[in-house]
Amino acid sequence: MKNQNFTKKNIYIKKNTKEFNQIILSLFLGGFSSFSILYCVQSILPIFSKQFCLTATESSLSLSATTATMAIGTLFTGILSDVIGRKLIMSISLFIASVLTIICATVDHWKMIIFLRALIGLSLSGVVAIGITYIVEEIHSNSLSFCIGLYISGNTIGGCSGRIISSIIAEYFSWNISLFIIGCFSLISSFLFLYLLPSSKNFYPISIDYKKFLNYFYLHLKNPILSILFMIGFLLMGSFITIFNYIGYRLILKPFLFSSSSIGLLSIIYLTGVYSSPKAGILINKYNKGNILIISLLLMILGILITQFNQIIIIILGLIIFSGGFFASHSIASSWVGLYAKFAKVQATSLYLFFYYLGSSVFGTFSGFFWFYSKWLGISIFMIIILIYGIFLCFKLKKNN
Repeated sequence: MKNQNFTKKNIYIKKNTKEFNQIILSLFLGGFSSFSILYCVQSILPIFSKQFCLTATESSLSLSATTATMAIGTLFTGILSDVIGRKLIMSISLFIASVLTIICATVDHWKMIIFLRALIGLSLSGVVAIGITYIVEEIHSNSLSFCIGLYISGNTIGGCSGRIISSIIAEYFSWNISLFIIGCFSLISSFLFLYLLPSSKNFYPISIDYKKFLNYFYLHLKNPILSILFMIGFLLMGSFITIFNYIGYRLILKPFLFSSSSIGLLSIIYLTGVYSSPKAGILINKYNKGNILIISLLLMILGILITQFNQIIIIILGLIIFSGGFFASHSIASSWVGLYAKFAKVQATSLYLFFYYLGSSVFGTFSGFFWFYSKWLGISIFMIIILIYGIFLCFKLKKNN
């Protein structure tokens, strides 16, 4: 099969059309289900610790194992979709992840849970690695940043819902039932996703050239702008997952003594991303992307500093500011990659997501050592140092751009 980009004229979907609305709705369902499955374990990490006699670091593996295999999977599912097609890969991936989540709900052995969660991450990579690529290929450039922002917002709502549902059901019933319900809902969503998502108009199948495939990765990694954006994604997700992995452990201690359902309700804070993601997409069309990205990172640092107080209202305020900055930063960095990459956009997006979710796995588990030795203060200092380095990278980005 030969690439037909030169023989056919691309037809892009514009905002406020029927197809645009179908894309938003179907990708919302896909993102909602994917991120519900991915993050449903985060709010019940203390429950895992108690039931399986685990440390905070060991319990975090239920999320880190998933994001690690997802990171690896994003490197290959993108190129696979170049041959098979975007919609088919995303639909199959969501279906498999849903079934594996239902199976995971029936298991009571910790190592088997980690193994299944790792398989789930590999499956979900087929959705998260291709969603933005599909948008970039099909949506008109005038609405691209806005659409990506809305897509990320849908992911945010899914992650938020998964955490809340799992924590409430786990407290009143069991974590097994919570995973079973989320898996069943996602299975239904996978069929709706397949039915609603319009077929690609600008996708042209290509045969796999492994040498060219690896060369694209090399060229993107060598590119000074893209390599910095990849590292920023690594730092962003690493800091975000770390903060919300260990805030639950902080709040179950004195003077807070929160229940698991109360910790899960904190996930409502993630809904700041519903506003900040598309808002960032609008702002970067008016102002310098680098400046908006720096401001977003500064908001994350400010949020962490505010959480040092022991009043729950102030902690929540700090988490809101931190989350708003994170989702704005991610929206800017991911759309920047899609717009800057002039060739092999799938590989560019795959690399960004690889580093993004790798950051989640590395920092999400490694930060447990800071929690063990210095509790929340240790976590905060480590994350602030990481984000300061992120700001330094932003200045390099502006200089090279």
